Amino acid sequence: MRDESLTTTELQARIAALEAENSALRDGTTAAAPTVVTGVSPAAPKRSGRWRPFVAVVLILLGCLLAPSAVIAGWAKVTLTDTDQFVATYAPLADDPAVQAYVVDQAMAAINQNVDVNQLTADAIDGIKQLGVGPRASTALDLLKGPAANGVENLMRNGVNAFVTSDAFSATWQRALRLSHSQLIATMQNDPKALISAQQDGTIGIQLGPIIADVKQSLIDRGISVASRIPPVDRTIPIAQSDAIPTIQLAYQGVVAAGTWLPWVALILIAAGVLVARHRARTLLWAAAGFSLGMILLLLGLATGRAVLLTTLPPAVVPSNVSTLLYDTATVAMKDTATVALVLGLVVAVVGWFAGPFAAPRRLRGLYLEGVDNLRGVAERRGVTTGRVGSWLYAQRRVLQTLIAVGAVVALLLLRPLPIRTILTTLVVVLIVLIILSIVERPPAAEREVAVGEPSDPAADSPTMPLPATPVSVTTGSTATIPPRAGPAATGPAPAARSAGDPA
Repeated sequence: MRDESLTTTELQARIAALEAENSALRDGTTAAAPTVVTGVSPAAPKRSGRWRPFVAVVLILLGCLLAPSAVIAGWAKVTLTDTDQFVATYAPLADDPAVQAYVVDQAMAAINQNVDVNQLTADAIDGIKQLGVGPRASTALDLLKGPAANGVENLMRNGVNAFVTSDAFSATWQRALRLSHSQLIATMQNDPKALISAQQDGTIGIQLGPIIADVKQSLIDRGISVASRIPPVDRTIPIAQSDAIPTIQLAYQGVVAAGTWLPWVALILIAAGVLVARHRARTLLWAAAGFSLGMILLLLGLATGRAVLLTTLPPAVVPSNVSTLLYDTATVAMKDTATVALVLGLVVAVVGWFAGPFAAPRRLRGLYLEGVDNLRGVAERRGVTTGRVGSWLYAQRRVLQTLIAVGAVVALLLLRPLPIRTILTTLVVVLIVLIILSIVERPPAAEREVAVGEPSDPAADSPTMPLPATPVSVTTGSTATIPPRAGPAATGPAPAARSAGDPA
């Protein structure tokens, strides 16, 4: 008879091998090599690619640092090169009461600087006196010089105010904007033929010449003949002031070039960092968080710049309410772009977490897919099915999801200005569309089973599934061959293996 301890060892090895093979079959894999039970642990594989985490961190950090600069450079490129966009940005200011009052004040200052109303009134009264009047009348006329000058000036101010608040002023304002922008570009390019759009003290503004010309004609049409004495005016309405105009001129070409390629460089660096990383799902979360943090810092910087403008730009140059209005108008495109980028970064972080290999999102995905599959099953049992259309939608689901995401980003870029309500509405609509798409699509039956957590092979969990013969090496050094399990009829205990000396 065979040694009893050896038989027990063989049975234990057999049980361990069967459990290992059953576990492998449940995972959808089949052992390709004999299972060896030994007391020696396999050699640990050599670690490679230690540079990948460091390179990923450097790439993502550079991309996140360049992202705010990319937004500013993109705005500067449009502002410095696109006259139509510049005019479209500042044209609505023509209807703002604060800007209208500021233009009226600047126009009257230009008129008074070029037309001496007091002298004109005095000359007119002296001419009347020369016609021959008595002493008392002459004294009375001298007393009227001051009120008459004030009356003429008020009459002109009323005429200027009437023109500036009329619909005709919008066209004049746009023409002045277009002229000012062309002069600004010429100044940035250091063109010697450029008119003075940047003064010696660094003041940048809107040319008042076209506005004065139309104001002059409007006053003449109203019967204010003294307006005919107003000469052509070369005056600038200040909108900003900087002592670094020569530096800006030197940096003009660099800013224009950076506005074209810097956004792409930032995105490529972040994408490359995610691709290089070992754990891409976790790295994507950190990259999205860093990108969103960069946009938050940009928004805080814009708010800080507004406060700095109020303290550095004297009210004598531009009134505070006008300067803040001009600043807000100039930076609205940057704020909207930063807001959209911030929302995009947060959405990518949430989607990356939900689609990542983490325990919590995996359970959530399982529950959601199970619910959708149950809903789809109930509908199909009642004869409601999407058929081939659903199968096509399932096959093209990645493309459709990408198109929906890109469409949402484009919509956020076009719907400006962007209140919080618009952003939230866009995200809710996208979420509803994605849910409807997941319900309407019709995956194959096998993939539906896998989606809700069922095994891909129904026989994988069967305890009576035939197993291939597997040699097992035990710690005693002997080798036993485990025969394949029998089918459903083989339900009894396994026979004991015979020793070399046992009879047949």
